[in-house]
Amino acid sequence: MSNEIAASPSTHQPSSAHDAVAPDLVRRLKSVEGHVRGIQRMVESDAYCIDILKQIKAVKQALEKVGAITLKTHLETCVSDGLRSEDAADRERVIAEIVEIVNATGKL
Repeated sequence: MSNEIAASPSTHQPSSAHDAVAPDLVRRLKSVEGHVRGIQRMVESDAYCIDILKQIKAVKQALEKVGAITLKTHLETCVSDGLRSEDAADRERVIAEIVEIVNATGKL
């Protein structure tokens, strides 16, 4: 069972809001990448399992924060623009995307 969400055909245009948060997201993702490499080293060196699990939890929380920032930016830009569109298909697509992500994550 895959947890992947199908990518939507991209018609979106980068926004100034995206440009503003992108450097922060990249910084956070690089930090996560380094953290994961650290966990890998812990596993390779037979570190205490509880310590490894604590680090895995920290990585999950960091990725959740990246997701929350990404979602907030998406809602403020793409969703907002899509719902104001005069094209009913655009509005329906935006709503379907939000429903899909909520269903896939189990979160509102």
